[in-house]
Amino acid sequence: MAEKKHIITIAGLPGSGKSSTASGVAKELGYEHFSSGDLFRKMAAERGISIEEMNFTAEKQKEIDKSVDALLRSLGEEKQNMVIDSRIAFHWIPDSFKVFLRLELTIATERMFAQVSAGERMSQHAASARQMLENTLGRIESEKKRFSDLYAVDFTDARNYDLVVDTGANDLAAVITTIVQAYQEWLAR
Repeated sequence: MAEKKHIITIAGLPGSGKSSTASGVAKELGYEHFSSGDLFRKMAAERGISIEEMNFTAEKQKEIDKSVDALLRSLGEEKQNMVIDSRIAFHWIPDSFKVFLRLELTIATERMFAQVSAGERMSQHAASARQMLENTLGRIESEKKRFSDLYAVDFTDARNYDLVVDTGANDLAAVITTIVQAYQEWLAR
């Protein structure tokens, strides 16, 4: 068995709290935080398109995912003491502690719509929570298709992870505590 990396990879569906959770876990452990979602949003902004449009563009332009994935692989090879939020970092860093955040999709899209309405999600647009749900469903299908086509990976399969946490049943502090405790137990095994 490969040596365990001092890296936590956090995946989940849009709106499940990946970035907030990863940032909090990193702070709690004194680790560095990297967000591939932030990188993808930056790439979308540079192109002047929404995150949903960026996903559909990535279906056709495979080099978009390949460049992000190359960065994830290099982080896994070169870094320690890091928390990465990314849909498929678990795949590129198999000796990391792998976490999946689960949240019922209507709750997730309501959260995201509130953030869009407050101007906190600049790369997404929706006139209603219903439209946000439709956009999110399209985004999930696009991501599942891309990662399946490129790597034969289903990031929504709970069997890929060491820990699955429901972020609807727990507040952010409880989610962070759960992950940190499970990670420390995993390291000690």
